[in-house]
Amino acid sequence: MFRNIVTTFGNCFKIPELKSRILFTVGVLAICRLAALIPIPWLNGAALADYMEKNDRGGVLGMFSMFTGGGMEHCAIGSLGIMPYISATIIIQLLSAVIPSLSKMAREEGGRTKIIQYGRYLTVLLCIGWGTASAIGWEHPGNIFNGFQGKLVVYDNIWLYRILTVIALTAGTMLLMWLGEQITERGIGNGISLIITINILARLPAAAQGLYDMFFGAASATSGRRTINIIMLLSLLLIVIAVVIAITQAQRKIPVQYAQRAVGRKVYSGGTSFMPLRVNYPGVMPIIFAGAVLMFPQQILLLLGKSLNQPFLAELARKLTQGSPLYLTLYSLMILAFSYFWVATQFNEIQIADDLKKNGGYIPGVRPGQATSDYLHNSMSRITLAGAVILCVIAVIPQILYDLMGMPNAVAQFFGGTSMLITVGVLLDTMRQMESHLLMRHYDGFLKKGKLKGRF
Repeated sequence: MFRNIVTTFGNCFKIPELKSRILFTVGVLAICRLAALIPIPWLNGAALADYMEKNDRGGVLGMFSMFTGGGMEHCAIGSLGIMPYISATIIIQLLSAVIPSLSKMAREEGGRTKIIQYGRYLTVLLCIGWGTASAIGWEHPGNIFNGFQGKLVVYDNIWLYRILTVIALTAGTMLLMWLGEQITERGIGNGISLIITINILARLPAAAQGLYDMFFGAASATSGRRTINIIMLLSLLLIVIAVVIAITQAQRKIPVQYAQRAVGRKVYSGGTSFMPLRVNYPGVMPIIFAGAVLMFPQQILLLLGKSLNQPFLAELARKLTQGSPLYLTLYSLMILAFSYFWVATQFNEIQIADDLKKNGGYIPGVRPGQATSDYLHNSMSRITLAGAVILCVIAVIPQILYDLMGMPNAVAQFFGGTSMLITVGVLLDTMRQMESHLLMRHYDGFLKKGKLKGRF
């Protein structure tokens, strides 16, 4: 199997166009990594990087550091990463589902270009707001990074420092956004997704060091116990990867029959096709939403407990600590809720039923129109429940390994959660694009059948 994979990668470089796309993608991703390592001159990024290395950070800060590829902890020009653009895109998508004018614009010719332009404008606004918050936060690092001793700002004029920092962070994010678009257009794969993936994979050396310390460090178990632990950990990793691949590609195929129809002087023959309904339709968004929402209640309860001198509020905040049973329960329930929320806002079964009716298509055994819409709604609800339950299991595995079993966060994040879902999804999508180039030139793909496909 590995020999076939090596041969396939060799075939990729035999196609001039694919070779140039791969090399272009690798070169641009290297530039993106530099943006996460070049520090802002008027900030002491080395001190914060040293603190983050000694203090294993989980939670929201750990996740944000992972998405930025360590840019936040180095106080780099890419400290915000590509996250403002992702947030702007999500906001535009949600607004398109509730604002009729945006929804209509998305279906018109040239409307998608305008919506993308609105997303870029919103990205700039988010960068300014996010950059201002980061600049002020770096002025008082002890409030954000518990136990940090020292000073990050090494510039005397505080207002000039804030203005320059916001400009640098905004420029860094816009540069990453432009580079991502260049990868999509001239390289291979989705550029924005690849930037996030390469930032996640940049933590692999730290994960490898953490694994080595776990099994071969001073506090490691005996030789026999160590072997059992390694086997169990590798088995868990393989199971998680297999489950993530399965849920990423799983889909329910709804058969669709098209009747023969005449348009003007042309007669279009009927045929049979299928409509794929993805099991994990919302992707990684429910996990991100749930983690973001649960970030605030604990801080609010802790602040109220101290301000009002109410011990029960502080105790409730302690029970909401990340990794606690109450936190994991609420986390799972919110993932379920946000999964249905995302499907409800993005999957328009009424429009799909109308489009099928206009094109002469129908689902066998289901009447066109409202009956088709209800059928699609019920089908999507059932498969969304299955996908959301699996998402909950994948999401809580890193939390359990980190908070309850004491595994380093750099290692635990590769056993599930957002990092695994994003990495597997992006790599599968990139492999599909590479296979399309290989099959056009009569080369075998990464699998014996020459294509990647979801299985029902």
